[in-house]
Amino acid sequence: MTLLLMDIGNTRVKWARLVDGKMGKQQAAANAGWTAADYARRVFGRGWSSRAAAARTHQPVGVAYAAPNVDRIIISSVAGDNVNRALIAAARKAGAPTPEFVITERTAAGVTTDYIDPWRLGVDRFVAAIGAFHLASGHPVCVVNVGTAMTIDLVDGVGRHRGGAIIPGPALMVSSLLTNTNGIQVRAKGGPDGATGMFAKTTRNAIGEGARYAAAGAVDRAIEESRLLVGNRPLVLLTGGGSADIKPLIRSTCVRLPDLVLHGLAVWAHKTPARSSRAQPSRKRRSLV
Repeated sequence: MTLLLMDIGNTRVKWARLVDGKMGKQQAAANAGWTAADYARRVFGRGWSSRAAAARTHQPVGVAYAAPNVDRIIISSVAGDNVNRALIAAARKAGAPTPEFVITERTAAGVTTDYIDPWRLGVDRFVAAIGAFHLASGHPVCVVNVGTAMTIDLVDGVGRHRGGAIIPGPALMVSSLLTNTNGIQVRAKGGPDGATGMFAKTTRNAIGEGARYAAAGAVDRAIEESRLLVGNRPLVLLTGGGSADIKPLIRSTCVRLPDLVLHGLAVWAHKTPARSSRAQPSRKRRSLV
């Protein structure tokens, strides 16, 4: 079986194919302003229409337009209804299988969340927790996703999602300071870069390094809190576009897995048979961060 896995975030889309349990190379792109035609061309690819036509007429697909042999399209999306509708339209336009949108549930694929209202837990966090739990093999795990927002979630050794924290990602911290503090904004423009480190010697570096150290410090504190809650120090898995920048500053041992959400989607798909009821994104369960 071949799956097309898609992780739609606030600013980027990531995707990969899973063929007979083996993950292909992850691809990513900024998707601001993308239309259904863009998703159809850049993610789904050519050849779906000829495949669909061949299926209807029981004819082999032409070599020149050999379709990607994908059985299911599994999507984690926090981008909102407009993007989700564009994805459905893109699949229809390409003649591809109807996308299945994962939603956060109380229990799925071995993970049970302690969130009071499960639907309020962002589906990307839930799917990453699923992937982390299965990778950790019975050990508690702390999942850190560094993007526009930075989320930190704890999953214990039996698959119980104990909750998490949401803070601005480093880039958003910098943007907030430059947007809302006139004095800092003026002093950060121009001038030399200077050395990096906690005690920077230029305002520009003081902002950037301060944001990175703040994010890393939050992770170290979360690890200590996790140890008190579950009784031993958890594994730490880093994911998200900003994870590489803060990894060197985290004092605890951690592993960076850029495709953690896609791995979680693969686990979810393995545990969840295709159902037509999952074809449309739920309006009542919109994904929140």
